[in-house]
Amino acid sequence: MKKAAPHPNVRTVAENRRARHDYFIEGEIECGIVLLGSEVKSLRQGRANIAESYATVEGGELWLVNAHIPALPQARHFGHEERRRRKLLVHRRELAKLWQGIGREGMTLVPLRLYFNEKGIAKLLLGIARGKKKADKRETERRRDWAREKARLLRARG
Repeated sequence: MKKAAPHPNVRTVAENRRARHDYFIEGEIECGIVLLGSEVKSLRQGRANIAESYATVEGGELWLVNAHIPALPQARHFGHEERRRRKLLVHRRELAKLWQGIGREGMTLVPLRLYFNEKGIAKLLLGIARGKKKADKRETERRRDWAREKARLLRARG
C-alpha cells in the first residue's frame, strides 16, 4: 500500500528546538497569526526566527513578542518592522485555558513551530511550558544518550 504524499502547502518555516531542551511542555495549542503581506512573502521564502520569542496575554488578547521575520528587499515601500508584536488568533475558551495555564507558578507560553497548514495559512504552535532546572536538563540528556547507546548496541547485535 502506498503512503500518501505530504500536502504541498504544508511546510515548516521556523522551529524552536531549544524550547524542548529548556522547558517541560505541558500542552500545545495551534493559533493563527496576524501578518502583513510582506511578512507572508518572507515566511514563504522560509525566513523567520522564533527562538528568542514568547507569547503573552495582554488586555484579553494573545500577542507574539520578539519573533524575527526579516524584511524583503523588494518590499521597501510597504515593508514591515522585523521584530514587531504580532497578534495571535485563538478562540475565547482557548485563551481562558492559556490564561489559567500561565497563571500557575513558573508557566510560560513558548512558540514551538511556525508553519503553513494544508490551506496555506500561517499557523503558530504554542506550548504551555514550565522551565527546567539545570539538573532536569542533565537528566533529559542522560536519558537521550542512554536511548542512543541502547539503539547502537541492539543494531550491533542484530
